Formats: sequence, structure tokens, C-alpha cells
Amino acid sequence: MQILRATLRLCAALVCAFTLASCGADANFADDAAVARASFVSGEPPSVTLYTVVNNRSNEGAHSSLLLDGRERVIYDPAGTWHHPTAPERFDMHYGMTDQMVSFYIDYHARETFRVIEQKIYVSQATMDLIMARAIAKGAAGKATCANTLSAILRDVPGFESIGSTWFPNRLAEDFGALAGVTERTIRDGDPDENSGVLTVQANGEPGGI
Repeated sequence: MQILRATLRLCAALVCAFTLASCGADANFADDAAVARASFVSGEPPSVTLYTVVNNRSNEGAHSSLLLDGRERVIYDPAGTWHHPTAPERFDMHYGMTDQMVSFYIDYHARETFRVIEQKIYVSQATMDLIMARAIAKGAAGKATCANTLSAILRDVPGFESIGSTWFPNRLAEDFGALAGVTERTIRDGDPDENSGVLTVQANGEPGGI
């Protein structure tokens, strides 16, 4: 475990906000102490979950992210803007993704004009370690590159070779959904489209309400 953490910290050291219409970019770097304090282990088998935010009016994909549940549970949110004080961010990787933080994350994105598609697949621990290391090494993504960043991370990983290079969240979701063993659900929410206050509410510890 200590060797893995040292490797992941090295990957992070080597790599130099999101709007639903167009992914943003950021390069926050939480310190080691904050990351260690936030670390959360779900105790569940290793899994990779792809989140795709889809516009309800146009059905166009707006954003993509990966929830990685292995030795600890994190979310890699390339060019995203969701944040929470108890889920420190390091180059688009958010640590401390408890069940409540995952609910907060989904609630931030799901609203009257956007739905969230959740696709989950169980993997081996070795596969999870590889995806985690590749995500950390990739680092903070550029604006509007969320799907391209994730497809680049996944497509060379054993078991994910069928995922093609793409700039489009919907295309990534189609390829991911075609993998054997994927389960899927769609989350809808009637919250107003203008939900900038959600982050403040969540930071005060109130329920996510998905």
C-alpha cells in the first residue's frame, strides 16, 4: 500500500472548472496531509464507474468523469468544476469520495436540463491500480477535453481495448456501455438549471438530494 501511494505521488509530481456546456480546466494541488486525511476505502470490490452528463434538450453529452473504487475511492473529474472542502482535489482527482460525496457530485450535475448516466463495471485490483496510475499521470485536463482524456486513459488498459479515441462524451458512453458486465442507470433531477448555490449548500453539510 505504501509503495503504491509513493508511486501515485511520484506520478502526480511529474505532471506539471467545469461548465455543463463546455468543460473547464483547473490545476488544484491538495497537499499530502489533506489527501491522506480524506482517504476513503469503501470495502467493495474494485470497480470503474463512468459518469456522463447529458443535455435533456439536445441529448448531447456535456461532461464525462470516472469514479475509481479500489484501494481507495476517488473521482477523476477532468476539467470539472465540482468541489467540496472534504474531498481535496489534486490535478482533477478528488479524494475522500464517500457515499455522501458521490451523491453530492451527482446532485451537482443532475438538474432539470441535464441527466446523469452512470455505467459501472467491476475489475481486478491490478486493472484498478493501472487505471488509477494512468489517471494521476494524466493530471489536469484542458478545457473541453474530458471525454478525450478519459478515452486515452482507458483504451490501452486490458479489457478496455474496444474503447475508441473520442472527444464526445456520448461516444465514450456507448463504447463503455458495450463492455461485458457493465450495469447502467440514469439519474434525473428537477432542480433548477441555475444551481451554483448547490456547492455552498453541500459545503455546509446539507443533503445532496438526488
